[in-house]
Amino acid sequence: MTPPVKYLKEVAKQGKKVRWPSRETLWPSIAVVICIALFCAIFLALEDLTAQSIIQQLEAAFGA
Repeated sequence: MTPPVKYLKEVAKQGKKVRWPSRETLWPSIAVVICIALFCAIFLALEDLTAQSIIQQLEAAFGA
């Protein structure tokens, strides 16, 4: 097993080799992630409301 100090030094060395994106390429990516997250949040909220409505109707119909 690699000692923790050596491991962290190797992680830092590899981190310096990474080619980080520029601001021009980063902002469109951030926009896409935010749009997908909002779409998923809205979809799940609507799905939850629909399921809640169906459960309430079933409870009313079968007297649970």
